Order: sequence, then C-alpha cells, then structure tokens
Amino acid sequence: MKRLYSVIFIIFALLGIALFNDMHSTTQAKKIPTVGILQFMTHPALNAINKGIMDELKANGYVNGKNIKIDFQNAQGDQSNLKTMATKFDNENATVSVGIATPAAQALVNTMPTKKVLFSASTNPVGAQLVKSLTHPGKYVTGVSDQAPLKAQLKLIKKMVPTLKTLGIIYTSSDDSATTEAKKMQKLATDNGIKIKVYTIAQTNDLAQVAQTMVNNHNVDAVFVPTDNTIASAMPVLVQATNQAKVPVFPTVNTMVKQGGVAAESINQYAIGRKTGKMLVRILKGQKISDTPVEFMKNGQLVINTKQTKKLGINVANNLLTQANKQGGIIK
Repeated sequence: MKRLYSVIFIIFALLGIALFNDMHSTTQAKKIPTVGILQFMTHPALNAINKGIMDELKANGYVNGKNIKIDFQNAQGDQSNLKTMATKFDNENATVSVGIATPAAQALVNTMPTKKVLFSASTNPVGAQLVKSLTHPGKYVTGVSDQAPLKAQLKLIKKMVPTLKTLGIIYTSSDDSATTEAKKMQKLATDNGIKIKVYTIAQTNDLAQVAQTMVNNHNVDAVFVPTDNTIASAMPVLVQATNQAKVPVFPTVNTMVKQGGVAAESINQYAIGRKTGKMLVRILKGQKISDTPVEFMKNGQLVINTKQTKKLGINVANNLLTQANKQGGIIK
C-alpha cells in the first residue's frame, strides 16, 4: 500500500511540475508584446518606411518570434482590407499598432479608439483627425509626420526651371496628406507670382488621361506631385506622359525621384521608418503616448535624377549637384 501511495505521489508531483511549466510558459508568452504593422499599399516609399521600422526594432534587440510578435499586413490600397486587418489587430489585442500612411492609421484609430496606435508618414495628422494637437496628441495616438519642406521644394523648381511661369499640381482628391500639401504649394506658388493649374485623380486608372490633359498644348512648364500614395504607386504612368511633352516632374519623395522624377527636397522615407521605430521602442518600454508629441523630419535631402535632367535637356548647376551628392544622392 505504501508503495502504491508513493507511486501516486510521484505521479501527482510530475503532473504538478508539468502544470507549473505549462503555466510558466504561458505567462512567458503573454509577456511577449505584439506589434501590428498595417501598410496602406505596396510601393517603394512605404516599403522603405516599413524596412526602417523593422531595422530599428532589430537594432534594439527585438527578434520576431523570440521577444516580440510582429504581425505585418498590407491592404494593397483596399479600404475594406484596412478595416479587416485593423480588426485582426484588435482581436489579437496588439500591444501597439503602427499605421504606415494616413489611411492605414485612420483605419486603426477608427477600429480600436482606446488602444495604442502610432502613425508613420501622415502629413496632416490633426486634419486627418488622428491627434488633437501636435504637442499634446492625446492618450492613445501619436507618430511621425512626413510633411515635406515645400518652400525649399518651390525654390528648387524655380532654380531648375528658370523659365517657370505655370506650375501644374496633380494629386489624389481623397488623399488627406496629398490634398494638404497640394493646397500649401498652391498658395506658396501663387504668392511667388507663379500661375497654378490643379489636376486631381480619384484612382490610378485616372492618371494616364489626366496627366495627358495636364501636359497637352504646353499647359504647364513643370509638375509638382505632393506626398501621394496613389500616384507614387503609378509613377511610371505619369512620367511617360510628362517625358513625351518634355515637362519635368518634381515629387516630394526620394523613391519617386528614382522612378522618374527630376529632383526633390526629399524627406527620406527610410529615415521616417527609423524615427517611427525609435518611438515604437520607447512606447514598448513604457513611455506614455500622451507624453510623446508628434515628431517631424527636420530637413529635406536634395535628390537629383541626372538621367532625367539629361533626357529633358535641363542644365543643373554644379552647386546643386554637389549638394545632392552630400545629402540625398544623385540618380544616374
């Protein structure tokens, strides 16, 4: 009988140890934070932001599947996908969610208004109703803005197109960030005595026809493209039309210069991602979002596509080439 009791005792002891280990493992798993990253669509600028975030997490010792769970979702520009993916993050109770581009951030905030959200690359986060103010964003949402240095951009356009009389501005009407920058550039150009012609699209399918209309009959001397996700995803379509008319395009993003823009006082998208990643790490380590004001990239970096300048017959001053070589780079 004593032997039977001993066997039973050993069995219960082993079961207890197994139960303890299982509970301990579960507790350890619960301690691993979950970060949801929702990207609005695929194109080089947003991809660069995501890479910057991931590289910053890695630099701070975060390894996916080991001490952090990263759930990356790409909505491919589909609003219904944004809602579904944001709901997924909500259901898995993500510790922090990151929205790359304004529409992604808006979907996260609208879906889970009482959970932590960071936006990465929102030009006008107050206007987009993501935060109450830039310095006191609120309890749950903050992030990094991608507001381009528009005064420097206009100055650059005037230097590279000294005969500039009419500037075309093209953007997606439903894009809050693009609309904000387009209106600001319109005012800046008008104040500088430059005539403005504004063109809008609703979707990428509109771009070819609208771009053709914009450059036909020498309507514009140059084209400005704000930080616009839709146009960025179809930049070659715009460039095909403008190249045929020998009209230079000046975007705000370095990746769009690589795709055929002439030059930009660009905000580096990868650097936006790194800055967002730094903010994310601080939040994961306990910093309150209410104590985290919206951050900005302080200066643009000059990027020049010399392949395009040669194709369009634009002479670039040596001082601009030197500046670009030191800052954002020269694309040949």
